Amino acid sequence: MIRNDDVPGVLSLDAVKTYRYLRLSMIGLVVLLGASVGLEWWATGRRCLQESLSAYFFTPAQGVFVGSLVAIGVCLIVIKGNTEWEDLLLNIAGMLAPVVAFVPTPQPGMCRSVAEPMRDASADVANNVGALLIVGVVGMALTIVIARRDRRAGTWNPESAIGVVVALALLAVVGGGYLFARDLFVANAHYVAAVTLFVCIIAVVILNATRFGRMHASGPTARPADFANRYAVIAVLMVIAPLGMLLWRQIFGWDHAVLWIEATEIGLFAIFWLLQTVELWDEGTAPAGPISP
Repeated sequence: MIRNDDVPGVLSLDAVKTYRYLRLSMIGLVVLLGASVGLEWWATGRRCLQESLSAYFFTPAQGVFVGSLVAIGVCLIVIKGNTEWEDLLLNIAGMLAPVVAFVPTPQPGMCRSVAEPMRDASADVANNVGALLIVGVVGMALTIVIARRDRRAGTWNPESAIGVVVALALLAVVGGGYLFARDLFVANAHYVAAVTLFVCIIAVVILNATRFGRMHASGPTARPADFANRYAVIAVLMVIAPLGMLLWRQIFGWDHAVLWIEATEIGLFAIFWLLQTVELWDEGTAPAGPISP
């Protein structure tokens, strides 16, 4: 096994392979979710679709819906972003993904291949989010311990402090809503978490469009044309597509607008993730330095 441990800033080959498999596993999880929803749609006789992807929580696709979102959330937290800001955004999205999974949308929808399961949503949220908060507290405690050790060792990055503060604030907001405003939390947490998650992943794509433009600048400084790259196209589509769909629903009416917005955003992010995986196939992460946003 060839290793590059003696070269600063260069990952060993086995570390690069870990990045590859972690990235590819996320794409596999998106495919898993899409396949599960597709099979459920097929089982309904292709008569109808739920009005949102989240409404498939109330169908036989529930296990895959919850499991894939939790797994994707873990992957987003574990994987290291190319910059501190990208890492922060990925961590926020990763922390929110289980909230989207564990707090169901209040609208169960009407299209399912079996009768709607009789579940007590409040009891489910009490158990699942309660467990999630316990893990969050343990995780934050470990993060603070590691940060203190890194600081004593002189390897602490001051920019990482922003990530710790944001994570603590997010944990406090979710915990506060869960403990002191349970009804409000059950009614709204899914939507707030989902919208914030999508905003974070769009921001990640924008950061990479900027990074890629600077890295491939034709001169000593990047020009506007340098930022017209593949990541920028995806970022523009991720912003324009949902706005166009919402406008169409507002003017003409469209029951399935939310479903197609969710599917489009997830699909575009999967394309971005695949392109970035190919770009970083031999490096794991992008080189640090002047190309960072």
